[in-house]
Amino acid sequence: MGGPFPRRLPPAYRAAARRALRVTIAAGTGFYVLLYGFDLPVGATYALFGAIAMAGLSRLPGSGRQRAMLLVGVAPVCWVLITLGTYLSVRTWSAVLGMLVVGFALAFMAVGGPRFAGAATGLQLMYILPSFPPYDPGSLGERLAGATFGLAVLIIAEMTLLPEPPALPYRERAARAADCAARCADRLHTAPYTLPEATLHTARALSTGLRSSRVPEADRPAGAGVRQRALAHTGLATRTLLGRLTVLPPPPQGAVPPADAADAGGAGGEQAGATRGPDPLRAVMEVARETAARLRGRVPDGRAHTTLQQARQALAATEDSSPATLRRNAALLEVADAALAMSTAADIAVRGRAADVPEPGRFWYARQRAPRLWWRRLSGHAGGRSVFFQNAVRISLALAAARLIAGIDTLPHGFWVLLATLTLTRTTVRETRTTERKALTGTLVGALVAATLLAIVGTDIEVYAVALPPLMLVTFTLGPVKGVGWAQALFTVVVALVFAQLAPATWQLAEFRLLDVLAGSAIGAVFGLLAWPRGAHDELRRSVAVLLRIAAEIVVATTAQIAAGGRRVPVPTAQGHRSLQHALVMAESAYAQYQSEPQSIGPPTVRRDWQAALIAGHHTLWGADRLLVPAEPVVMPPLGREASESLIRTGDRVAAGMLLTSAHTDPTEDTAETPAPLHAPTASATMAADPPGAAPRVYYATMSWLASLATDLERLAAETATEAELTATAAVSRAHPASALDDRRRTHEQ
Repeated sequence: MGGPFPRRLPPAYRAAARRALRVTIAAGTGFYVLLYGFDLPVGATYALFGAIAMAGLSRLPGSGRQRAMLLVGVAPVCWVLITLGTYLSVRTWSAVLGMLVVGFALAFMAVGGPRFAGAATGLQLMYILPSFPPYDPGSLGERLAGATFGLAVLIIAEMTLLPEPPALPYRERAARAADCAARCADRLHTAPYTLPEATLHTARALSTGLRSSRVPEADRPAGAGVRQRALAHTGLATRTLLGRLTVLPPPPQGAVPPADAADAGGAGGEQAGATRGPDPLRAVMEVARETAARLRGRVPDGRAHTTLQQARQALAATEDSSPATLRRNAALLEVADAALAMSTAADIAVRGRAADVPEPGRFWYARQRAPRLWWRRLSGHAGGRSVFFQNAVRISLALAAARLIAGIDTLPHGFWVLLATLTLTRTTVRETRTTERKALTGTLVGALVAATLLAIVGTDIEVYAVALPPLMLVTFTLGPVKGVGWAQALFTVVVALVFAQLAPATWQLAEFRLLDVLAGSAIGAVFGLLAWPRGAHDELRRSVAVLLRIAAEIVVATTAQIAAGGRRVPVPTAQGHRSLQHALVMAESAYAQYQSEPQSIGPPTVRRDWQAALIAGHHTLWGADRLLVPAEPVVMPPLGREASESLIRTGDRVAAGMLLTSAHTDPTEDTAETPAPLHAPTASATMAADPPGAAPRVYYATMSWLASLATDLERLAAETATEAELTATAAVSRAHPASALDDRRRTHEQ
């Protein structure tokens, strides 16, 4: 069929080869032009390692144009880092202190999103490079010129050489999901009021496609700015809307939907189930279409959003109806709220602070300036429970210790010690141990090859000059695909060829390389063992447990306030809900790192849907705010005795389910081995009874909210993913194979 050799390289090799070609051309051009053309060995070194640091050893996400724009932005940062490293390296104590502070700052910048995280390693290397002999501040100009030249050639290479096909932007993903929501609403507002299986499958696939793990890193809305936050909010609201539409119950038997009631006229409009005002589902359909158009760059007039607000007000005013109609209206209210949130968030994502924000509580960020939002992001992660903070502390301490040892012992080529510490330290001690074993084996093999080559060739620089470019091409092609062992072996030979051209070298250069990598990996292993050795595994479980405990408290408090009634006034968010917002941020960041870490070796463990816990947290926050924070001051009457007891009993059962799941999730020594059985009510169970005093709409709205939380708990407690989720995931992988490959490659590289 294809013979013994494949006709085309696998996608992983093709992507790595394109990347390797750009790195080789940029690094080689800067090195050869400055070394042999202008006789500037220092500038040549910085041009070579500048390109390798920012494109070979770092992993900038995105297309070539996106990476080039990112490199343009980080170039001034590189100048500052080289200047600091040059002046602080003169004394060991200042170099160690600078390594501690700068190392922490650069590692902690990962809170800004994948682009910042991808550039962090390269920027660390730009600071490490001038931190070692020769301590010559007088050569700062040549260092800056060399690094600038290397980055300039790299930027040109990224923009022009073998550009990758552009990935599907997140805005387009959200627009397609909004189009699907419009089709679902269109089908549901007419008989038979159900969605066909093909539509359900498409809705699940598009919803899964909005998950961050399914989106290329450069296109994830993970930044701290207004537009990025709003775009992430749009994706979450769209997923919520699709989920609510797929489980929307049909109208009660004998009831007339609003559109049909309006057509019937007269007495038909007063039949059971009819509501005054626009048809909610038709309004949702128009809002979804309007949202998709706005995300694609068009400027709709916003009338659909206003119409849906009127429809929602009509639903909220419906009191004198049958219990079945009130239950249906409660579900429609959740659909309308999700659609309005999607529309408003999309407007903010497109227009920024100029957008009209009718609900400042949910969209608290819409009027705030970028510095305040960044401060909120940084301060929120400034603590031991943040995985970003843990990673920054781990790597900064390891780098400072490596610089101290290299400075005290005056290790030859001490730069390699810190390079090994930086590139081989992982977020879990098990992963660090596995990585270092492979790295040391590869370095030993590479050192033997380099020593043999240096001993045979001697001082014949022409041989090294000719051999370096093809070897770099092979190194940066095979290294990312074959793993850290191959990468270290080949890179050891590369650095030997580079330094052999800068100064006369013997076979002992390979020996120094091996000893430095051994020292750097040992330092990384020590600090990986001392500082949060289990990475995000325990932190994810702990943060989800805290999230569920706070959510349980809010469920109990909300149901008690609804049952008791009282005065409600508009506020940014209900009391106590800010702690749940912070718990969600901590859980989401831990989940993001957990996805990048390899799974445990051995028998397969229970597969838990952590995404369901995050969705449950958002549903708790949004639902409680919707029930307790009105648009204008209002006095809510208390529920009847039996309705209050039913509501509080249901809320207590949902909260108990959250606490049971939290207890099983929390990584403590006395955690039960088997999960406690959950007795949270299902949607049908919670809505089955109609106790006296349940007539007010708020009772059914609260019951609908509790039912959705119970569904989230059932997903979280499931031991394996449902068949529908697996099918949807497979569909997205087939539709976007590059994204799936990107996730797998990131797992191996990190």
